[in-house]
Amino acid sequence: MLYQPRMIVILQGHKVGYMADQVFRYDPSHYLLMPLPCECECFASPEQPLVGFSLEINVATLQELLLELGDSLPAPAVQKSGVHSVPLSEEMFCAAERLIDLMDKPHHARVLGPQTVREMLFYALHEGGGPALQALANRHNHVGQIARVLRMIESRFADNLTMEELAREVNMSVSAFHHHFKAVTSTSPLQYIKSFRLHKARLMMLHDGIKAGAAAAKVGYESNSQFSREYKRYFGSTPTDQASRFRDGQLRIIEG
Repeated sequence: MLYQPRMIVILQGHKVGYMADQVFRYDPSHYLLMPLPCECECFASPEQPLVGFSLEINVATLQELLLELGDSLPAPAVQKSGVHSVPLSEEMFCAAERLIDLMDKPHHARVLGPQTVREMLFYALHEGGGPALQALANRHNHVGQIARVLRMIESRFADNLTMEELAREVNMSVSAFHHHFKAVTSTSPLQYIKSFRLHKARLMMLHDGIKAGAAAAKVGYESNSQFSREYKRYFGSTPTDQASRFRDGQLRIIEG
């Protein structure tokens, strides 16, 4: 599943996320900060279902909080990654518990919910993901600009997007855009689009039962043979093989 910028807290089970060649796990001892969209899979069982929640990061709220904090936070370091798995502190855990308790109390939640979310953002800013949140709050920052491009790719992944069009979206030259995109995502724009398409096609085939050829067309491939070849190179087996293993219960991929 592809997420917009969020903070994700897991209380039971775990998830694994992917950003280019990066693989990161988050579980009851780590929460995830994702200022960029990325693909995630969840792992659970009937005996231990996945329990957790995600909070959409409101940039306006984040900016207001940063204004109040002023110079009390260190200047953000250069961001080398768009996704951060952060150890869950006791303060963050307690705030998360209080937020869950509010879900059953609509009247309390209306007043106290926004305050609790703001409190969680406060803790996140002072913990390992703080620089990423500061970068997200600055819309002219390269992380914020690349996040905008990634959302564009997410909505138009089947189109024939060019480097020139993507660079124009954030008012950069092609060379500058390529440099900043790779610095944030650890991959090139074209490789990211290819990876995005393959993951989307995989979910269509395994969860929606769509045939490989139809899935390939839906994500923008004109050649079925090219799709199968790139799919096998990326996932290690052909679309048909993976679909068969998934039906037989030998491959567990749960959209999270």
